Amino acid sequence: MLHRGRPLDRLTKQSLVTVSHAIEQAASATAEDGPLVVFALFQRMPYFERERARYERIAAVAAVTVVGAVTPTAPTVLPEPVTGVPLDESEELAREWTVVALTPRFGAALVAHDRIEVDPAATSLEAGRLFDGWWGFRRDEALHEVLRLRRTLADRLPPAVLAAVDDVVARVRDLPAAPGEARGEAALRLLADRVERAGRVVAAPRRRATGADTPVLDEAALLRWAGRGAASGSLPVALVGVRVEEPAGAPERIGRRTAARETQAVLGAVTAALRPVDRAVRLDDQEYLLVLPALTEQAAVAVAHRVTEQVAGLARSYPFVAYAVHAAVTVTARRPLPVGDLRSALRWAVREGVPVATLGEENHPPPASRLR
Repeated sequence: MLHRGRPLDRLTKQSLVTVSHAIEQAASATAEDGPLVVFALFQRMPYFERERARYERIAAVAAVTVVGAVTPTAPTVLPEPVTGVPLDESEELAREWTVVALTPRFGAALVAHDRIEVDPAATSLEAGRLFDGWWGFRRDEALHEVLRLRRTLADRLPPAVLAAVDDVVARVRDLPAAPGEARGEAALRLLADRVERAGRVVAAPRRRATGADTPVLDEAALLRWAGRGAASGSLPVALVGVRVEEPAGAPERIGRRTAARETQAVLGAVTAALRPVDRAVRLDDQEYLLVLPALTEQAAVAVAHRVTEQVAGLARSYPFVAYAVHAAVTVTARRPLPVGDLRSALRWAVREGVPVATLGEENHPPPASRLR
């Protein structure tokens, strides 16, 4: 549950990383302000692995460090004395990005809920993931979140951990919050906002230089856009493979110049249904891949049918070319994207004469029974 006392902001993953690192840096700093409790929800364990060194430093100074995530099939070894909490794919906490640090005299919290959407202007699929949430550096708000997580996770935490959390909570309640917290937080918000704006200014020319704003990528550009920093399970993506075949010898019959215009017309028909957040990839002379973030299988199948209709409609402009169009659709949360599997399905659709084949929406892997 998101904190009701704060208005929610629309946050990108990029901004959440900045704030998370600020809270984690504060938690690992040397200070004489009493015992420290840290809770962190990472959604997926690969995200924790990138921050493992940070949490080793935090655990070395904290009374309690709790890390929660949807776990892989194999249990993950966490640094001592971090307490791991496995989250089920279906529970609300699995969609949270949360970092909370609390001592008797300090508190900071970030709580964000995954919208399972992507910012179309982002430089990569992962960096543009969108969340609804809030963050702050106020002790009593951090206390509120520690109590929420302690209550929600109580049956999954060892008695010694619960006792240590309760000890810190009791000490916090014995002391009033510092009256100047709002001033410090205002300065931090200014810095965070300027970092975010500077990142956007730098990203704009980078997108132009790499061609990320163009409608069609190659496979190398797709790997950079869809694979940078991604972990399996966090964001479903619909994939539509499209194969457009024309009769042999068509360029010779209609002329090279007309053939070039025809190729551009095919490209326009294949990409006509794309949203700003979507990407298209030309795999070879006849095959295309459409990457549609956070789209359902039903909606992706509708896109595939629209593409086949658009390509078939080109016969009105090029009456001497009869196009054969086939498509294959899947929805996946795997990273890297299973492009090879989709192309195999597309070849099957061509052999069997199926206009639009579906692989079905993939199931998420079952969570492990525990974190070690």
